[in-house]
Amino acid sequence: MFLRNRNLYSNGFYENLGKDLYDDAPPPEYCTIPNWTLDCCCGDEEIIFIALLFGYLLANFFLWNSLLLKPMRLIAAAVHEFSHAAACWITGGKVDQIEVYNSEVHSLGGVKYYEGGKRCIVIPAGYIGTSFVGMTLVTLSGDRTAALISACIFLFALLVTLFFNRRKKIMIMMSIGFCALTVGFILMDRLLFDPLLQYLTLFYGVFIGCFSVYDLYDDLVVRLEEESDSIACHEIIPCCKPRIFGLITAVLALGSQGFGLYLALVWMTST
Repeated sequence: MFLRNRNLYSNGFYENLGKDLYDDAPPPEYCTIPNWTLDCCCGDEEIIFIALLFGYLLANFFLWNSLLLKPMRLIAAAVHEFSHAAACWITGGKVDQIEVYNSEVHSLGGVKYYEGGKRCIVIPAGYIGTSFVGMTLVTLSGDRTAALISACIFLFALLVTLFFNRRKKIMIMMSIGFCALTVGFILMDRLLFDPLLQYLTLFYGVFIGCFSVYDLYDDLVVRLEEESDSIACHEIIPCCKPRIFGLITAVLALGSQGFGLYLALVWMTST
């Protein structure tokens, strides 16, 4: 990682990183541990981290409908549908199959076969789940070990999704492809370049976390998608108009990204 000129003060312990390299620098400030106020932000590491996050957001905005990002749209849709499935399981339902479509005619994804569960919880769980997963990945990308743990959990989720779609060619290809990509980044991070896995985890977090914003824009602004979760939510709660639901989930998604960034910076400046 990057050498930072930072003093850490915790329980009487004082540590000066990179002191010999910065003898002429002004005396640094003391940092609380954990650094909830971000007193020691931001060094080179944090600036690169923030720049990457906003760079990923811009790339997603301009390349969302491109062929280049279609695999990520499929994986984000899989997380979205897995969130529906998790809500169904938690509320006592049964999920028989999780589907992700490889078609521009249909919305990407759709839990088509499930029984029971609380529909009022299952329907909004997709967008809430992607926001939460995105925030969690952004937070965990602030630490090397945490990024490794999140990558292992991500691999496990891919295998679970593959189990429920073992007859779908697109799901098999997607799961195997992202498993290979993630394992490759884990090996390169350990053998070649230290923050590489953290940068991949950050990309996953930003893309998955903002999936609801772009998906709702396609469903409610570009075209009216009758199978959208916002339409289904309106059927259950008539006073909740589709675009109001979309606005609420979009604010939730962006707010979650901001909170995840804050927690990641706290983590980075506390270690």
